[in-house]
Amino acid sequence: MKIVNLKTLEGQEVEGLRLIQPEIFNDHRGFFYESWNQVKFNENVGESISFHQDNISFSKKDTIRGLHYQLNPKPQGKLISCSFGSVFDVAVDLRSQSLTFGSWIGVELSFENNHQLWIPPGFAHGFLVVSEFAQVQYKVNGFWDKSSERSIYWNDPELSIEWPIKNIASFKPIISTKDFSSPMFNQVKIKGDIF
Repeated sequence: MKIVNLKTLEGQEVEGLRLIQPEIFNDHRGFFYESWNQVKFNENVGESISFHQDNISFSKKDTIRGLHYQLNPKPQGKLISCSFGSVFDVAVDLRSQSLTFGSWIGVELSFENNHQLWIPPGFAHGFLVVSEFAQVQYKVNGFWDKSSERSIYWNDPELSIEWPIKNIASFKPIISTKDFSSPMFNQVKIKGDIF
C-alpha cells in the first residue's frame, strides 16, 4: 500500500487528505488486493478511525454529486473508492484555520486504478462521473444527519474547480434538485457553515 499526501495546484500540501494506492497482485486469473485494513489505515492517517456506514451510489456519465459535507457536532470523514467505471473526485478544504482553506483537490478514482481517497471531516466532497456508468463506495465515520448536512454549488466560480469537462459553458450536468440549489461558497462562509 502506498499513501500519497495530496497538494493543491499551487503545490501546497493539504493536511489530512490521503490518496491510498493498494498493492495489486495480478496473474492469469485476474487480480487481488487488500481493500481495507483497519490497522494499516489508522497508521497512515495518524489517528484511530472507526467507520459507521458504508454507502454506494451508481450514476451515469455527466452526473455530478456534491459538494456535500456535515457540520459539527456530527461531521463525517469519508473513504471513497470507485468499484466500477471512473469518476473525478473532489475535496474542498472548509477548515477556516487551515493554510489551504478554500482550496480543492481532484483525483481520478476508477476500477482500473483501485485508488481510494481519505477525506477527513472538514472538507466538502463531490464527484463527476466520466465513464458511461460508475459505482462509488463511501466508508463514513459518522452517521448521516439531516440537520448537519450542508452543500456548496458544484461550479462555484470562487472555488474554480477544474472539472474535466471540454466545454464547461455548455455542459449540462445530471444533478439533483437539491444540489442544483446549493449555495455559493461565499454564502456558506457568511452564514458560518464552515469548520
